[in-house]
Amino acid sequence: MRTFAHKSIVFALILMGMVLSSSAQRVIKGIVYREGKPAAGVTVEIHRGSQPAYTSFDGVYEVQGDDKSKWIKFTFIDESKRVDLPAEIATYDFLFDGVEPEGGTSGPGGVNLKSAQDLVAANDLDFMNNLSMYNEFYKQGDYKSTLGPWRVLYDKYPKSTLNIYIHGIQMYEDFLDKAKTRQEKEAALDSLMNIYDQRIKYFDQKGYVLGRKGTAWLKYHLPPAEDLTEDQVIEIYRKGYDMLDVSIKEQGVETEIPVLVLLMQTSRSLFSMGKLDKETVVKNYELTTDVLNKKEAKNAEEPGLADARTAIESIFGASGAADCEALTNIYTAQYDQKKDDIDFLKTMLRRLARAGCDNSDLFFKASEHMYQLEPSAEAAFNMARMFVKTEDTDRAKQYYKQAMEQETDQSLLENYYYEFALFTFATDNNLVEARNYARKALAINPNNCKANMLIGDLYVAGSRNFSDDNFERSTVFWLAVDYFNKARSGEDCMAEATQKMNTYRGYFPNKETAFFMSLKEGDSYTVKGWINETTRVRF
Repeated sequence: MRTFAHKSIVFALILMGMVLSSSAQRVIKGIVYREGKPAAGVTVEIHRGSQPAYTSFDGVYEVQGDDKSKWIKFTFIDESKRVDLPAEIATYDFLFDGVEPEGGTSGPGGVNLKSAQDLVAANDLDFMNNLSMYNEFYKQGDYKSTLGPWRVLYDKYPKSTLNIYIHGIQMYEDFLDKAKTRQEKEAALDSLMNIYDQRIKYFDQKGYVLGRKGTAWLKYHLPPAEDLTEDQVIEIYRKGYDMLDVSIKEQGVETEIPVLVLLMQTSRSLFSMGKLDKETVVKNYELTTDVLNKKEAKNAEEPGLADARTAIESIFGASGAADCEALTNIYTAQYDQKKDDIDFLKTMLRRLARAGCDNSDLFFKASEHMYQLEPSAEAAFNMARMFVKTEDTDRAKQYYKQAMEQETDQSLLENYYYEFALFTFATDNNLVEARNYARKALAINPNNCKANMLIGDLYVAGSRNFSDDNFERSTVFWLAVDYFNKARSGEDCMAEATQKMNTYRGYFPNKETAFFMSLKEGDSYTVKGWINETTRVRF
C-alpha cells in the first residue's frame, strides 16, 4: 500500500510538472526587417529556448521559450543584436538596422522616433514607466537593474532623450572595468561601440561622438595587449586612427584636446609599424597644431592647451617622420600659394629649422620673403641663419643683433643668445663675447645644456693661451668640467658632456704641484684673468 502511494505521488508530481511546463511555454512570432524590408536568413534565438529559428523569405520567424525567457537575439551573418524581451507579448517585430518600413511595423518591436516630450504628451505609458524605472535605478548607481528599462528605451525609443547614450556609455564603461573574462570584455565593448554608433544615427554630432568613440576604442583595446598579434595591433590602431581623423576634420576648432594628442600618438605608432607614410604624419602634425593655434586665439585660457602643445611637439619630434625630405616636399608644394601668409611662413621656417633644413633653397627664399613682408625679430633671425650658411658673416652678425634687439619672447631670445654666442666663437674666436651671450641665455634658462656646454668649450679653447704657467693653465679645466657637468643634466647633451668630462679630467693639475701651491682637495680656487670664476680643487 505504501509502495503504491509512493508511486502515485511520484506520478502526480511528474504529471504536474508536465502540465506546468506546458502552461509555461511561450511562443513569440514576428517579422525581422533590414533596410526597411523583410529580411530572410536571420537567425533568431530566445532565452531558454530549445533551438534557434530562421526567418523565411518574408522575414517571418517563430521561436518557443517560456515565461522566464528574458531576451531574444537576432543574428545576420556575423552581426548579432540582443534585446530584452518585454513581458506578456506574443508578437515582436524587429528592425535590425533601425530602418522602419513604410507604414510601420505590426508589433512592439518597431522604433518610435518621437522625443520624450512628445511621448509624455501622447501618454505613452510604456515609455514613461521604463523611463521612470531607468532614471531611479541609474541615480542609485544600480546599473544591473538599470539595464532592463534602459534597453527598452534604447531599442524602442532611440530618439527620446540623449541621456540614453550618455548614461549607456557610462554603464558599459563600468561593465568593461569590472569584466572578469575576455568574453565579458568583448561583449561589453561591442555594446559600447554600438551605443556610439546609434547616438550618431539618431542625434548626429558625428565629429564629437567619433572622437569619443575612437578614444574609447583605443583605451579598451590596447592596455593590456592580451596575446595580440602584430596584425591585430595594427588593425586596432588603424580603426582608432580613422575615427579620430574624421572627428578632427568634422569638429575643427571644437575638437576636444585629448583627441588631438591621441591622433598624433596613433600616427606615430602606425608610422613606426610601416602603415602610415611620413608625409601623412607631418600633415597630421600641421592639422593638430593648427587646431591648437585656433583654440588659443579663441580662448587662451582653455585648460590643457599648453600640455597638449608640449605633448604633440614631443610625439612629432620623436616620430622619425619630421625629416628634411618630408618637410621640404610638403612645403614646396604649398609655398607659392601661401607665401604671403605670415603665419604660414613662420610655422614653415620654424619646422624646417628644427629639422635641420635651414640650408635649403626653400629656407633661404622663404626667409627673405618673410623679412620683406614683416621685418620682425624672428624674420631677422632667419636671415642671419641664411647668411651663416652662405658664409656672409658680416651680414649674419647684423641680422643676429637686430633679432636680439627686437625680440621680446624670452624663450626665443634664449635661443638667439645661444646661437649668436656659438656664431661669435666659430667666426671670430672672440671667447669673451661668446661667453657673455652664452651667459645671457643662461640668465633666461639656467638649465640650457647647450649654453653650459659652450662655456665649457670656450674655457678649453682659452686654456692654450691663458697663461705661461702650466699650473694656471691646467686650473682652467676645473671650470670647464664644472660646466660640462651642468650640461650633463640635459638629455640632449648628456652623452657628449659625459665624454668631455671624462676627457678633460685628465688635464687637471696633479696633486704634487698643488701641494707646493698649498692647495688640497676641496679647497676653493679662483681662476683669474678674463675668466675670473671660482671653482673647487680636484685631482
